[in-house]
Amino acid sequence: MAKRPRPGWREVLTALRQPRVLIMLLLGFSSGLPFMLTGNTLGFWLREGGVDLTTIGFLSWVGLAYSLKFLWAPVIDRVDAPVLGRLLGRRRGWMALAQLLVGAGLLGMAATGPGPSLATLAGFALLAAFASATQDVVVDAWRIEAAASPDETGLLSAAYQMGYRAALLATDALILVLAAQVGWATSYAACGLAMGIGLAATLLAHEPVRMAVIAAAGPLWSLRGLRDAIVGPFAAFFQAHGAQAALMLSAVALYRLPDFLMGPMANPFYVDLGLGKEVVGSIRATAGLWASIAGVALGGLSALKLGYRRTLVLGAILGPGSNLAFSLMAVSGPDIGVFTAAMVVDNVATGFAGTALVAYMSSLTSLGYTATQYALLSSLYTVLGKLLKGFSGGMVEALEASMPPLTAYALFFAGTALVGVPALILCLLLARTDGGRR
Repeated sequence: MAKRPRPGWREVLTALRQPRVLIMLLLGFSSGLPFMLTGNTLGFWLREGGVDLTTIGFLSWVGLAYSLKFLWAPVIDRVDAPVLGRLLGRRRGWMALAQLLVGAGLLGMAATGPGPSLATLAGFALLAAFASATQDVVVDAWRIEAAASPDETGLLSAAYQMGYRAALLATDALILVLAAQVGWATSYAACGLAMGIGLAATLLAHEPVRMAVIAAAGPLWSLRGLRDAIVGPFAAFFQAHGAQAALMLSAVALYRLPDFLMGPMANPFYVDLGLGKEVVGSIRATAGLWASIAGVALGGLSALKLGYRRTLVLGAILGPGSNLAFSLMAVSGPDIGVFTAAMVVDNVATGFAGTALVAYMSSLTSLGYTATQYALLSSLYTVLGKLLKGFSGGMVEALEASMPPLTAYALFFAGTALVGVPALILCLLLARTDGGRR
């Protein structure tokens, strides 16, 4: 049977003008907004407040909420959100509730700050991360269910990544410039209020028609519904993908491990390197912004033209390879030119790799189990990295015991790049099947 040709530039541009693509862009921004604020950006704030690297690494474990979201994803697939579910529908009701809770958590962090109340700050960060992970589950489900075709799934994935990356740049770059002017607390409060962007997109969105398939499965509290919610997603996945299922899951689990390992140490590294947050923020918001847009666009177009698996291979090379740019920074010292080049390389690579993985995982889900299966896949790709990254601060401090601090950082970043080799091998094996088109 002949394969249907991939859409060309005209079809791509036409699809990008559709209202749901704009909604997806805004929902992607809402999903990405809390991620850095409970992770790497929080590390910058903590390091400036005099918190040691080991503690910063351990506090990054609040991000484990993103890896455990598969535990409550079946509830989101089968149960309406309190009150809001009746008003907005199942998907939009959970989106709105999660967005309100994220905003509350960020405002709580702004009111607390680091210092004697560090445990309270961690508690608000955990609330924001838990609600953000819940938002991710339902936004991912909406994105997949709202797509009218496999090609549109790729387009919506690119729009999601574009919005997500824009939020990461805002909370990993612009917030540094803002914090230098008005302080960290005000900056975090502004981000909490910015969750209103996602809430507006939720109100403008339409409930996916295909939710009727899930409703037919029976209520969660019935024997049939409970079995279908827990066992159904696993059974459907392995039935759909057969012998390749284990290979797919292994590749997903290791794909972004290098990024997770180095993540908590990036901002403390800038502080120790002597780069001011104004410099870091301004370069991320200019060169980094355009590089991120380019990376996401290239990833989306590659998924459309080359197929998900070949794109996955390219991302497995670019993603870990960009970590070496941080080693170069450590060797070069606080050189603005080197820092700018590193930001360009890193943002292109991570934008491309992120889009590649999101598009590929979206292609693996089955109708009726969208939220749960995608939550399982996205949890799988984060859980190992989020567990190990808690020890990243201890790794750097252990290296510093026998060498200069910047040399320790350089070796640490190079080591995280090497961690990406197993994922690359697995992706190459996947690309050999079906000509890499799927």
